Amino acid sequence: MNLFETDDVQLHYRDDGDPKGAPVVFANSLGTDLRLWDPILPHLPTGLRIIRYDKRGHGLSSCPTGAYSMGALVREIEALLDHLDVKNCLFVGLSIGGMIAQGLAIKRLDLVRAMVLSNTAAKIGQPEMWNDRIAAVKAGGIEALADSILERWFSDGFRNQPELALWRNMLVRQPDAGYMGCSAAISGTDFYTPTSGLRLPTLGIAGSEDGSTPPDLVRETVELIPGSKFQLMRDAGHLPCVEQPRDYAKHLTDFMADTGHF
Repeated sequence: MNLFETDDVQLHYRDDGDPKGAPVVFANSLGTDLRLWDPILPHLPTGLRIIRYDKRGHGLSSCPTGAYSMGALVREIEALLDHLDVKNCLFVGLSIGGMIAQGLAIKRLDLVRAMVLSNTAAKIGQPEMWNDRIAAVKAGGIEALADSILERWFSDGFRNQPELALWRNMLVRQPDAGYMGCSAAISGTDFYTPTSGLRLPTLGIAGSEDGSTPPDLVRETVELIPGSKFQLMRDAGHLPCVEQPRDYAKHLTDFMADTGHF
């Protein structure tokens, strides 16, 4: 188990694969931990350096109380990558992880040579929506929202699978304070203007059944970056890396090949 202390948190992370390989960094969604990426790992090329981590308030990372800022989330992965001596990575971010990807690329382009913005946007929802969600978690815990979250996360077909119980368990076992803190960070983030100034290879991935970040929202963000590519995954929801791991990994692999990231 690896822990890195930065600011007021301890980040749990994994650094797998070839330590001299091309680095690929994964940032997961709200309500999940770094195991989100487990399904795709067997389908990725060998020889990569795979770095995953639990953002603050999730998984085995520490969980400060109160609202978090996107700036803090970006600073923490920035510090971790500096600690690991990572430069020119491919940064794969899903949902809030995709917002972190944008923030990091805006701040430290020396760390990010290409990025995948998966099921995310420059701005997600309105503050009122996030305030309501925070209030619901404060009143009844994540359990109070779990069923509605799973409806947005997964397609109808996947929600009939026994495996759904595993992802429900992951969700409800995240700390309430972490879920609320990161919700506040999303609520306060609007990257439309700074993201439109980015110039780096970018792939957008969306799920046709995504109830959290619909395809048009993802496409709108990705198209802010000239030369970007967009991939729609049909019959997949907000977590296509879970529902269609082989296809998701192929999109990443093809993008790595196109950008020379091997």
